[in-house]
Amino acid sequence: MVFENIEKRLRELDLSEDEIKELLKFDSIKYSELEVDGKKYPAWRIRHNTNLGPGKGGIRFHQNVSEDEVKSLAFWMSIKNSLAGLPFGGAKGGVKVNSKELTKEQLEKLSREYIRAFYKYLGQYTDIPAPDVNTTSEIMGWMLDEYEKLTGKKEPGMITGKPVDMGGIEFRKDSTSKGGFIMLNEFLSKVDSGKNVVIQGFGNAGSYVALMLYKNGFNIIAVSDSKGAIFNKDGLDIPKVIEEKNKTKTVTTYNANKITNKELLELDTDILILAALENQITKENVNNIKAKYIVELANGPITAEADNILYDRGIIILPDVLANSGGVVGSYFEWMQNVTGEKIEYNELEKEFEKIMKNNFNKVYNYSNENNISMRKAAYIIAIKRILEAKKEN
Repeated sequence: MVFENIEKRLRELDLSEDEIKELLKFDSIKYSELEVDGKKYPAWRIRHNTNLGPGKGGIRFHQNVSEDEVKSLAFWMSIKNSLAGLPFGGAKGGVKVNSKELTKEQLEKLSREYIRAFYKYLGQYTDIPAPDVNTTSEIMGWMLDEYEKLTGKKEPGMITGKPVDMGGIEFRKDSTSKGGFIMLNEFLSKVDSGKNVVIQGFGNAGSYVALMLYKNGFNIIAVSDSKGAIFNKDGLDIPKVIEEKNKTKTVTTYNANKITNKELLELDTDILILAALENQITKENVNNIKAKYIVELANGPITAEADNILYDRGIIILPDVLANSGGVVGSYFEWMQNVTGEKIEYNELEKEFEKIMKNNFNKVYNYSNENNISMRKAAYIIAIKRILEAKKEN
């Protein structure tokens, strides 16, 4: 159970029982079954905490989606948004489906069914979805179109990560990876490090960050996707790997050594970037991890138990609520433009984005060093303090 990890982490902090109770509460848990061509798909929209503002969080389409997972993701969004200083609470959505088995027409039907089921709980000042695992800007466009048909009003700010011609912004596309890249560079400027990198997950976040690192002289020795992993100790040609993935839908057809996902996680490397799914490093494999530094671009890829073991071993983790917050900051820029009607130039967004990412990183990094705690604990303490203070003021 993913949510158990969250409770364990909260109990490691200096919080009262009432504060823990408040943080484990959910504003709303909505469930529906979406029917497409006679098949039913379980679906959720969950709002965790809206002390700081409307719910904000993506919608994922994946065969392993469950209520437990969506609750955990909604909680992490509350922490992430608070930590980044954004005027949002935490929310998340999901549909239990293997979207790769659907035709494009079925995918569109499913996306529109999702909005029909939950549109009454969504809105630019209520709860604002975005893309997540296996959802795209095109899917966000279908969802916005359906929402506006049902409500009879134009409201582009009700969803982010949508196509540019529907009110999206180009900047949002790679903002998760860009944020992780900026924070990793900021971190590496403070520590001794080599340049070898392993990346688990080669979807949007993983492939974009791989390209950014490659262009900046890092040696990407291994990458993986859901079909398997590839390895070359001298480094992979990332633009060619991306080309191959676009062509064959997998990295495994690229000309390199084929390895398993287990082997990839346990490679001897300077930096391990986790950009796939939850619970990848657990008590079963934690002692085989050889990376010096881990960056969580995925949500919850390390269990609470494994996290503590890695900390004791001196392996530094840039936690998900910090390292992958670039996506929601990019979403905030898009939402702001939608609700105010003011267009901000790309280079202005870039400057503001870099400033936010560096400030957030240094806030957490300094707090962790001053208090001799992990960066994850530091991030949680800073974020939770803001959420609880907002509760007192409401």
